[in-house]
Amino acid sequence: MLINKTRLTVITGDITNVHADAIVNAANSSLLGGGGVDGAIHRAAGPELLHECRLLHGCKTGDAKLTKGYRLPAAYVIHTVGPVWRGGHHEESKLLAGCYYRSLAIASEKALETVAFPGISTGIYGYPKEKACDVAISTVTGFLQNDTSLTEVIFVCFDEESFRLYNDRINPETIV
Repeated sequence: MLINKTRLTVITGDITNVHADAIVNAANSSLLGGGGVDGAIHRAAGPELLHECRLLHGCKTGDAKLTKGYRLPAAYVIHTVGPVWRGGHHEESKLLAGCYYRSLAIASEKALETVAFPGISTGIYGYPKEKACDVAISTVTGFLQNDTSLTEVIFVCFDEESFRLYNDRINPETIV
């Protein structure tokens, strides 16, 4: 799918192996590593990432901050803190949309061309995958209506269920 010259791509795999200008880390508010995607990114990037993250003094839910990628194939990591799912009545969708929007804004400000996203908040934070997918795609497609340096946004799915959700929404002609 193309939006204003920016291609949306859906893949399955390990985000730490993705070759993009930046990958997005579904981080916790300390930015000091954790489980899931966050832990994997910290392990793959090496101890320099943790050192730089300490200098950032954390991050608020719905916001994002930039670091170098160190030992990752990506030059940068955009750390964003997604909301914990609490039933959908505590501004979770607004906060999740903020994660995507702020990450894209940082990438655009840095004149990056490619950025890869994991499923933010869909792991231990419990955000329902289908709802998170809808927020992700609507926020990204909305952002891409603006003038941006981005040429490709990649949704990196950890499992086949997530891949189908994103692929069916981005490439509806592939639905059988």
